[in-house]
Amino acid sequence: MTGPLIVQSDKTALLEVDHPDAVDARHDLAVFAELERAPEHIHTYRITKLGLWNARAAGHDADFVLGVLDRYAKFAVPTSVRTDIVETMSRYGRLVIRRAEDGGLELTSESPAILVEAGHHRKMADLLGGRISETAFRIQDWARGAVKQELLKLGWPAEDLAGYTEGTPHPIDLTETDWKIRDYQKLAVEKFWDGGSGVVVLPCGAGKTIVGASAMTVAKTNTLILVTNTVSARQWKAELLKRTSLSEDDIGEYSGSVKEVKPVTIATYQILTTKRKNEYAHLALLNAKDWGLIVYDEVHLLPAPIFKMTADLQARRRLGLTATLVREDGKEGDVFSLIGPKRFDAPWKEIEAQGYIAPAACFEVRVDLQDEERLDYAMSAQDDRYRIAATSPVKIKVMQDLLSRHVGEPTLIIGQYLDQIYTVAAALGVPFITGETPVDERERLFQAFREGAEPTLVVSKVANFSIDLPEASVAIQISGSYGSRQEEAQRLGRLLRPKADGRKASFYTIIARDTVDQDFAQNRQRFLAEQGYSYEILDAEQL
Repeated sequence: MTGPLIVQSDKTALLEVDHPDAVDARHDLAVFAELERAPEHIHTYRITKLGLWNARAAGHDADFVLGVLDRYAKFAVPTSVRTDIVETMSRYGRLVIRRAEDGGLELTSESPAILVEAGHHRKMADLLGGRISETAFRIQDWARGAVKQELLKLGWPAEDLAGYTEGTPHPIDLTETDWKIRDYQKLAVEKFWDGGSGVVVLPCGAGKTIVGASAMTVAKTNTLILVTNTVSARQWKAELLKRTSLSEDDIGEYSGSVKEVKPVTIATYQILTTKRKNEYAHLALLNAKDWGLIVYDEVHLLPAPIFKMTADLQARRRLGLTATLVREDGKEGDVFSLIGPKRFDAPWKEIEAQGYIAPAACFEVRVDLQDEERLDYAMSAQDDRYRIAATSPVKIKVMQDLLSRHVGEPTLIIGQYLDQIYTVAAALGVPFITGETPVDERERLFQAFREGAEPTLVVSKVANFSIDLPEASVAIQISGSYGSRQEEAQRLGRLLRPKADGRKASFYTIIARDTVDQDFAQNRQRFLAEQGYSYEILDAEQL
């Protein structure tokens, strides 16, 4: 055996990055394993239960997983790992949620022992309505989502075959006049529809909105679309008007400033999680129309209260769209249970190879803190150290050098801290956008950026997601949400739309050497390493 992979008995897999088969191995491993560490030469993957269950729900069986490991393994895969993979994947779907003849819900299993084991658990007992037969329990009418959550925790992820309400019919078709839906987008919709509900994972810039619109043309029903912010809501509306037969009268915006409920309604997560007198003020929206489809944009950012609301929406088809299933709060299990399993996942480099997203070069530029800053850093509490390192003024000179290196290229400078954003914008003489910037002003500046009137913008984390800036080709990251892998993916995603002149995208992260800034950067890069990107380390003096 001469493969690039060493599979260990603790269910980690070590990938030799420089091996000629490493790219293919990484592609296949991503179906069921999560990247944990990604230094230069050896990447560490972990085979998790949730990863195996997601693979199983997507149509892959234990033979596929073991076949991947055997194909790339340098040494024999440990017997204990083989056995665990087979047994773990066999647990998916041993319990099934079905619709009873009288319209109620049943939890069934061909194994009475598994059914009894699940039913006797204290939390499950509150969700079940009593034994129907040796192979079935009644489920409380309201408990479909909660049952799936609890069964996942018990290690028996249920397959939900109880079906969905059709919703109120509403005609919608794609209008493919000057564009065509891509093959992978079609396949994503087919996989989602065959599974009933679930998540489609595609890179930023690969057309997740088209997948959502195409799913709507299959459903042909009233649809609720949940998005991260008002700017995103308006971009969704513009895309639907451009790509489908929907008219202005068909699409409503439900946000802080507008409250329209129409056959297709686009609402922000923020408005749904707004409370008055300790109650969610806009909860009625979830039942305001007989929705047949609910689309969750950027599902990796779903706020916790939306999960609770979604538990009550299990009779409606649910489509999650995201560039990454990574959640920094560890709630991937709730996405699996309540939105649905991963139905389709296209690796970034694969989409890049097809020419649908721009190739990107990633760089980590290291700077040295000045002596006074270094002393301040050393004497500060741990909680303050990242801010000190990340917001160091020495980074401004590097930004100036990078702007000189990319004269005329549309550039985003992205930061976490407002005072840093104000300082950098003033020092460089360029406009800035933060969460406090009014929506109309944001849209004006983004439009000026698209048209080239403003070639450089300094932006806060509002630009991490759902901002359509097709011509951006350079991003300079100056500070971030500590070690957030999802944020790194979102920020690179701002650059990945193919460029009219075919040029590469350049993604720079400026970090302070030998500080927590550097430590966090290594964690942030893990997700992109999994997607096949590597970082070239530069010294600020090399620019």
